[in-house]
Amino acid sequence: MFSRFIVATDLSPASFAIVNCLGGLRAFGAKQCLLLQCLNFQQAASTALSYTTAPLEGILGQQKEILEKLGFEVETKIIPGFAKLEINRVAAEENYSLIVVGSQGHSMVGEMLLGGVASEVIHSARKPVLLVRIEMKEDAGNACVQAARCDFSEHVLFPADFSENADHAFTYVERLAADGARRITLLHVQDKARIDPHLTHRLDEFNEIDRGRLEIMKERLRKQGNAEVEIELCYGSPFDEITRLVRERNVNLVVMGSQGRGFVEEIFLGSVSHNVARHADASVLLIPAVHRGTAGNAGETNARSFDPC
Repeated sequence: MFSRFIVATDLSPASFAIVNCLGGLRAFGAKQCLLLQCLNFQQAASTALSYTTAPLEGILGQQKEILEKLGFEVETKIIPGFAKLEINRVAAEENYSLIVVGSQGHSMVGEMLLGGVASEVIHSARKPVLLVRIEMKEDAGNACVQAARCDFSEHVLFPADFSENADHAFTYVERLAADGARRITLLHVQDKARIDPHLTHRLDEFNEIDRGRLEIMKERLRKQGNAEVEIELCYGSPFDEITRLVRERNVNLVVMGSQGRGFVEEIFLGSVSHNVARHADASVLLIPAVHRGTAGNAGETNARSFDPC
């Protein structure tokens, strides 16, 4: 499924933690990796004045060795330019199937790549993006960085809003099931903000309809592999319920479409999926929307955003 993937690195301790965590991708068919470092123009100029990239190449070589020991074929590349543009450009032009970046706790990590740029990468990506969760821990009085819940196939959470993009993202969950995911939880949250107060009398009706939808998805997953599949139907804030389940159920990987029912909300307020990517305690796999490029389709998506169930 993700046979060729890019690891966006800034050579920081956080990026080493990410690299050490990626052995779990082999279960999903990952074989070839590009370790990509982007230098902004100030860094590129500084490197040019020193007449050598040897120090950078040496650190990249260490990360390459780690990935090779995990069983991947690895290429390294250092390129000038804005990371948010170059990462997505290389992924598209060279047909990589996944972009891997890092995130920590309640904010994106690092100053150059794994900070605001990581957020911008997921907003503009046309390829799936895996945000690997990083934790800061104290070890003998010293702060250390390590990746969290690296066995991505142990417990997968799929929050479904039944939008067109969620349907597209679910095809990836089916492939995860076929590749050996051991436990999958299907979640739908009845959004209190959309239902309360005028539609609360129809909540039982919505629950019945949506439980039926989840049962159909569960049956599709059963046909793909041997995963234990559970259904959760909640009422409240989608963001709150998703992050609560991640904490309480020890979820390793959340799979979400990066644009759900409300395209206007995605642009102006920030989507549920991107907020989960920033704040959840698990790694998050964001599947980009299928962009059709027509006003008619955009209008259809906006219309669906008013569907409460």
